[in-house]
Amino acid sequence: MRSRNPVFSRRGFSRDNGYAGFNAAPQAGGPAVATQANPYAQGAQGNPYAQPPAGNPYAQNPYAQPDQQFGAPPQAPATTGRMTMDDVVIRTASTLGVLVVTAALAWALLPVDDANINRSYGIGIGAALIGMVLALVQSFKRKPTPALILSYAAFEGVFLGVVSSVVDNRIADGAAMQAVIGTMAVFAGVLIAYKAGWIRVNRRFYGFVMAAALGFVFLMMVNLLFAVFGGGDGLGFRSGALGVVFGIVGIILGACFLALDFKQVEDGLAYGAPREEAWFAAFGLTLTLVWIYLEFLRLIAILNSND
Repeated sequence: MRSRNPVFSRRGFSRDNGYAGFNAAPQAGGPAVATQANPYAQGAQGNPYAQPPAGNPYAQNPYAQPDQQFGAPPQAPATTGRMTMDDVVIRTASTLGVLVVTAALAWALLPVDDANINRSYGIGIGAALIGMVLALVQSFKRKPTPALILSYAAFEGVFLGVVSSVVDNRIADGAAMQAVIGTMAVFAGVLIAYKAGWIRVNRRFYGFVMAAALGFVFLMMVNLLFAVFGGGDGLGFRSGALGVVFGIVGIILGACFLALDFKQVEDGLAYGAPREEAWFAAFGLTLTLVWIYLEFLRLIAILNSND
């Protein structure tokens, strides 16, 4: 159950990759179930951390702690080589840090005044295309490549820096900061709702979000084609009152993707995914946050252009 779209793909911990899926979950109060799709569950064949067979008094681990040998709940196995929350946080911070630095450099070094806007905007669009290609390449790879992910962040940062500067300096003063605050608010809100159990991410939720997102992207592509070949605002999905509605829908979809990202990270931690998979989490979270930021920026631009 995964999409090959670079924006929607969450391949790092999908059931196809053998770590976790929306239907797979650890048993309550006990270790993860050993299945063929979960090579890291306790008791799985070939798992060096598996517990000894039940009922075999001679299969005791000589290195086990005393409380393990006399019926107390076993201590958690060693996590060497497994993904931790610290790994996810560090790699996500690194990816977002590269994006923010290149965005700041683009803002400072690529002016958007009347004499330079065409050159700066051209560089920004070129960076966006390169970033899209890098994201596609990473999306089709089964293992994360840190160099690809960080390169994507760098080029995407250039694009965001130019676009943010255009909107902030030529359309709505302070728009970039407003979009940043909005993105942070959505992230915090979804995280709180997810941890509180108000958002239940299951197969039905996944299917609904994917269907809505594909429909949204299809409409945006049609609108872009009409704008390119017909001129003006195309079908009007990105301007006026209809543009505001689609901007809000885009932000809501981004929030749903954040919930999917949190679920994938949670499953990866629960099933002991390899440490390198933290880069997939960083990649997915960065894609989603960029999506939300751009929707906020576009919505602010539309609202100010209508004033």
